[in-house]
Amino acid sequence: MKTGIIILAAGESSRLGYPKQIAKYKEKTLLQLAIDAANDAKVDKRVLVLGANRDEIKKTFSGASIPNIPNPHFEKGMSSSLKIGLEYMLKLDKPDQVIVMLCDQPFVDAKILNKLIATQKKEGKGIVACAYSKTVGVPILFGSTYFKELMALTGDEGAKGIAMAHEDDMVTVAFPKGKVDIDTEEDLRDLNL
Repeated sequence: MKTGIIILAAGESSRLGYPKQIAKYKEKTLLQLAIDAANDAKVDKRVLVLGANRDEIKKTFSGASIPNIPNPHFEKGMSSSLKIGLEYMLKLDKPDQVIVMLCDQPFVDAKILNKLIATQKKEGKGIVACAYSKTVGVPILFGSTYFKELMALTGDEGAKGIAMAHEDDMVTVAFPKGKVDIDTEEDLRDLNL
């Protein structure tokens, strides 16, 4: 099974007031933590989708560390970045499954990404989602049967809706720290306490 990882990092971080991708936690930017997690995971392909503040963000990591592509339509919402990332994956070398992750969940590491892959292998389900705060969410793994539905998303629709529509083909992995994401300066302060 070939697995790809798509890191969505194209948002404007309007609530934070500066690019959250370059906010720091434990001496690393949030984006670098996400890149490290993706690079350390047992996957075949990785891609990072950038949008708002792309030039500023690109200065903070080694371009050679992960393939990165621009989303010129990032203001059309998260779905536009997901589609660009998936198109990139499909053009290259079709993965059998992809993991969608964001750059604002500081506790996502290779261990949880590998757990998604291992759980899929064991359970044979088409969707493996992380479970936290009485819901499911990213990082989330989708088998190729869902690529068409992912490509049909619009606006700020995330992949969660697809997962919820196919609960019979979904299994979850407990990831309580998945609820921690950074949207405001306060979130960052709480994290660094």
